[in-house]
Amino acid sequence: MGSEGRPGTVIHVTGFKKFHGVAGNPTETVVGNLREYVGKRGLPNGVTLGSCTVIETAGKGALNALYTLLNSAFPSNEEDPQLLPESSNAERIIWLHLGVNAGATKFAVECRALNEATFLYPDELGWQPQREPIVPEDGDTSHIREASLPVNEIVQALIKKGYDVTASNDAGRFVCNYVYYHSLHHSTKRGSKSLFVHVPLFTKINEEIQMQFVAALLEVLASI
Repeated sequence: MGSEGRPGTVIHVTGFKKFHGVAGNPTETVVGNLREYVGKRGLPNGVTLGSCTVIETAGKGALNALYTLLNSAFPSNEEDPQLLPESSNAERIIWLHLGVNAGATKFAVECRALNEATFLYPDELGWQPQREPIVPEDGDTSHIREASLPVNEIVQALIKKGYDVTASNDAGRFVCNYVYYHSLHHSTKRGSKSLFVHVPLFTKINEEIQMQFVAALLEVLASI
């Protein structure tokens, strides 16, 4: 990885609102404060922080809003939104999704998403699927989509920066996995990149350290 980043890279970041058992989602705070924080810290040349959006902790009921958000990173005058970018000089677009794992004590970069929605409790819009495929056209619930960025390389770079972080092969079956799977599916069609990172509660790793971590993650993503 180089330290200067690639020209034309835009990184969009999402977090989640509250959900069952988590009244205060740390990713809502982190994403809400990220633009001001990065503005003070700075990013490598050629890298831009795009949208910073806090989304509903919901699956099917929030799907249209999710795809509207994902498509917003691309020119609105494209005739076919399913086509890959034709120009190699087009902006490199990265979607960074942040979610909380209330039982975690360290950061986790997710290697994959599973085509299965099995919610232990209803999402914030009342949906509670059981063993439903997230994207039916991909086949049954055993289908996996791998991260479109080099997870192990990212993890090692963050460890070198002093953060307690690991690679994870299980993003759960709740909304985090649901959003990640759709984002990876969308990225395949649109030529963007997608990554999901789970963070702990602020009681395990405080807000300032989490802000530092996400800013460092943006720098790592800019350089791969």
